[in-house]
Amino acid sequence: MDYKLRIAGPDSRHAVLLLPGVGDPPDVFDAVAERLHNSDLKTVAVEDISGLDHDAVLEVLNEVALPWVHLVGNREGAELAWGLAARTFGKFASLVVCDRTHPAIADDTGTVLAADCPPVELPTTLVIGSSLRRAGADSSGRRVYGDFRVVQLDGVENIPSDAPAALATEIVLRTSPW
Repeated sequence: MDYKLRIAGPDSRHAVLLLPGVGDPPDVFDAVAERLHNSDLKTVAVEDISGLDHDAVLEVLNEVALPWVHLVGNREGAELAWGLAARTFGKFASLVVCDRTHPAIADDTGTVLAADCPPVELPTTLVIGSSLRRAGADSSGRRVYGDFRVVQLDGVENIPSDAPAALATEIVLRTSPW
């Protein structure tokens, strides 16, 4: 395994895989992870997703012996997370993505990243840091076959580093069985 990981938290049956955006510092999820640990969640944070693809993520999960996880992604990490959640059955329990619409939905710039991306069949939360992303975020609900919510945090540039408590709350809500 060539990817640096930050594995921390309690020895719990619930684990969260955290995928950063390109250029995010290695500690971008540290404040989020600290809050998740207080909620009895183990965290596995990839420090840099450069070169990481679907197969590599699944390899990482096998290397750390996690049969299933809750999946979280920020920006480019969210793009990867959407694709993983849409194309991988039985590995992911929920999805929380930051500032990226479903790849088959046009984002706030009108860009469709992957028109062929299948729908996601997981409970999903899309957290956005600007009202400019709201239309694409709401439209992403058409590509989620399960519970879907949009959380808008206006004026937040980088959600994991600028709003860790809000992001951690959304992750905890998705990991809860109720």
